[in-house]
Amino acid sequence: MKIYFGVCGIGLGHAGRCVPIANRLRERGAEVLFSTYQDAVEYIKEEGYHIVEPPSMGAMVKPDGTIDFRQTVVNPGPFLAAFTFMRQVETEIRFMRSFKPDVVVSDSRVSPLLAARTLGIPNLCIVNQFQIIIPRKKRLLRLAKIVDTGELAIIGGIWVNCTVPLLIPDFPPPYTISTGNLKMPESYFKHVRFVGPILPTYPEDLPSRDEIREYLGFEKDKPLIFVPISGPIKERAYIIEVLKEIFRTFPYDYQIVMSTGSPSNPVEVVKCRHFTIYNWIPNRFEYLKACDLVISRAGHGTLMQSIHYGKPMILIPTPSHTEQTNNAKRAQEMGIAEVIEQSDANKENLLKTVNKVLFDDSYKMNVEKIREKTVGMNGLKVIVDTIIDVAKGKRAKNLL
Repeated sequence: MKIYFGVCGIGLGHAGRCVPIANRLRERGAEVLFSTYQDAVEYIKEEGYHIVEPPSMGAMVKPDGTIDFRQTVVNPGPFLAAFTFMRQVETEIRFMRSFKPDVVVSDSRVSPLLAARTLGIPNLCIVNQFQIIIPRKKRLLRLAKIVDTGELAIIGGIWVNCTVPLLIPDFPPPYTISTGNLKMPESYFKHVRFVGPILPTYPEDLPSRDEIREYLGFEKDKPLIFVPISGPIKERAYIIEVLKEIFRTFPYDYQIVMSTGSPSNPVEVVKCRHFTIYNWIPNRFEYLKACDLVISRAGHGTLMQSIHYGKPMILIPTPSHTEQTNNAKRAQEMGIAEVIEQSDANKENLLKTVNKVLFDDSYKMNVEKIREKTVGMNGLKVIVDTIIDVAKGKRAKNLL
């Protein structure tokens, strides 16, 4: 059985949920090839997989990590972007002809799906954002309208025409985190399946919270704050430096662990009494189970992991990143998180919000309620089983 993964390589969120799927498939004897680019390349190579790299496209970013939609549209420009996309499809066709996969799995990428359909290869798609959403700012309003009308019809149709229903690694309503990013025609929802989070390690696989704290060297009676910062390096660099300065002067009543999200760097440690900084934490789920609070960007993967582990959050979404903004707003509406805008991220605001979330029991109670309602969902198992069924030639209607 040969499986071809076409994974969005911007940041590590998409790769981070596809690698556990690939690991399970590899354990069952499958041969796996990844097609990806940018941030994900070294991470996936470190996991022991072969990679092919198609031409890549990404968003332009300002020095403070803000997504610059205007520059993204201007550079490379619509003509060059369309040319690059066509090169992507042609390259994917060439890669697939050489590898001869039984199934093509796309995570948030259109070109592998088009290539697979051109070659008649069964395909499926994992996605938590149905379309690109441009901020409704006055200077971007015209662009937003163009994207809404054109892209929903084109890309949306590609997502839902896979061999099996569109697989969304989120909780079903009313607990869906990515609600604001999944706006689609009513008729499309019959082609959608909510499968739950894709986690390599589930809470029940780990020792108890107190046991983990003991062998990791944390005090049991002091609040532990886990700060996993993820995303493309240009988006996370600014907020990492801001948070470093804040946490260095935080009260010693708190224990704080930060990961700067750099798997390609050595796992170096910088300790400042109550504050520890890692470039990368391979055993992040131990820290997630041991902690009392998560402070992070508002990426979908981090939110799903935190909820499944029953952890309230403080979210600092990347400015102008509409997916993260929608995720953060939804988590706040559900009473499981507070949101701080990056421009308001200072010691006073952060400390005030930390105390609010930690000492108001409603945040913990709300996230535990969602966890209890969804605890039986295992997106990893569902997707692995679906891929195997497709590879065996089972008809799509049997997989609904």
